[in-house]
Amino acid sequence: MARSLYFALILLSLIWGGSFFFIKILLPDFGPWTVAFLRSTFGLATITGVMLVLRKPFGFRAIPWVAMIIMALVNTAIPWALIGFSETRLTSSLASVLNATTPLWTLVVGVVFFRVATTRMQWAGMGIAFLGLLVLVGVSPTALASVDLLGFSCMLAATLCYAVGTHLSKRLSGGLSMYQVTFGTLISAMAGSGLMALTLERDSLAPLASLPTLGAVIGLGVFGSGVAYILFYFMVQKGTPQFATTVTYLVPASAIIWGFTLLNEPVSWRLLAGLVFILGGVYLANRSGSRSARQAAKRQESSAGSGSGAESEAAALPAKPSR
Repeated sequence: MARSLYFALILLSLIWGGSFFFIKILLPDFGPWTVAFLRSTFGLATITGVMLVLRKPFGFRAIPWVAMIIMALVNTAIPWALIGFSETRLTSSLASVLNATTPLWTLVVGVVFFRVATTRMQWAGMGIAFLGLLVLVGVSPTALASVDLLGFSCMLAATLCYAVGTHLSKRLSGGLSMYQVTFGTLISAMAGSGLMALTLERDSLAPLASLPTLGAVIGLGVFGSGVAYILFYFMVQKGTPQFATTVTYLVPASAIIWGFTLLNEPVSWRLLAGLVFILGGVYLANRSGSRSARQAAKRQESSAGSGSGAESEAAALPAKPSR
């Protein structure tokens, strides 16, 4: 792997880890829906600027807007608001560790609703990660009383939204570029979260006149939503999707560092132990899934190579464009 890929990986983990820090800063001035609105607005401005500079087509008519809006609400606006609310009751470090369970819920949703095949190793990884959640919460009455269950539940609900949204976005992204998907997602999330913010919160935007608050919005929107997408897809294109998703393992550690150094949040043994179990389970489950996917791809290539000349010629023909 090139050094630029590792640099992008570390930078992305710091940006996404810092997102929990920026949300924590904004919550005293804005409600969760307003934070989601500001984040998507600044992210939309960023991706729009990038597409204009790179002369990437927006393709408004090619985007299935009804499906895009549903996906954006489930995969972006709602979980962003839930994360914001959970951080009013949890530390940013704990929220980031819970966020690392997203790949596990993605696996569960895939099995239950999308008929995704799984292996025993993946279920073993899920069991290890669930043990990590028990370590985080604690099994004694005293430990349970110290954890805000509402905030804890909302954070897990956000990861469940991400899981459902991941499968929806996978089905939606066919025929669209990564720029179009990002643009459609952020503009839909901005509209949805903005409507909820006007209905439920009606916060004043006057705090944006403060440099620290404006800096947090820029960090969350421009970098956490705009630049982050570019870095992630850079690693996918120049490296591999498996390499890009390893950022999942680094984000909680980055968030703990940000929370400890900038917010003076305590780092307990339960937080670190839970992090080890959760990330270990996520790694085990995804490593097994990646291996199974590679084996399936090899079997498909092998069967395609042993086919008849007519089949090979037909396979070489370009597919019909989707409408």
